[in-house]
Amino acid sequence: MATVELTTANFDEVTGKDGIVLVDFWASWCGPCVRFAPVYDRSSAKHGEIVFGKVDTEAQPELAAKFDIRSIPTIMAIRDGVIVFSQAGALPESALESLIEQVEALDMEDVRKQLAAHNH
Repeated sequence: MATVELTTANFDEVTGKDGIVLVDFWASWCGPCVRFAPVYDRSSAKHGEIVFGKVDTEAQPELAAKFDIRSIPTIMAIRDGVIVFSQAGALPESALESLIEQVEALDMEDVRKQLAAHNH
């Protein structure tokens, strides 16, 4: 599946659904972002059931601000509408694949219980 451009107009709709959405916060002037892009694209081709989104932080500064993105690239993993991972830095392909496996293996009922306990 090709990557999806995420904007303020479609971000909540795309990330609020059931399933996994990976988000790459990037900018065209960012060398590590440009080098990470082919890794991200290859992974998106392997995992058709996952939405691979990209947020251009130059074009979407309000999204970058909303998620306190201070360094790019930043990779965020969202499952069933819940942010379960967010980390700055380009990931090697093996680490991105490992992240996907870990997000797929999450017990979302347990994640929601932990979130509820943390918020009380």
